[in-house]
Amino acid sequence: MAKSSNKINIPEARAAMDKFKMEAANEVGVDLKDGYNGHLTSREAGSVGGQMVKKMIEDYEQKIK
Repeated sequence: MAKSSNKINIPEARAAMDKFKMEAANEVGVDLKDGYNGHLTSREAGSVGGQMVKKMIEDYEQKIK
């Protein structure tokens, strides 16, 4: 199994990022579980990441208004 190169710069943020990922997965209808999710297709994993980016951009746009 390959190690992930994704690193959280602030270790205390890991729980918040995991919660955010679960919320995004729920919004796009992807069955995401805690831990390893090797059962996901590339499309499903990409839709979760895309939803996360979309929400971060929306949040940033609201803050700069």
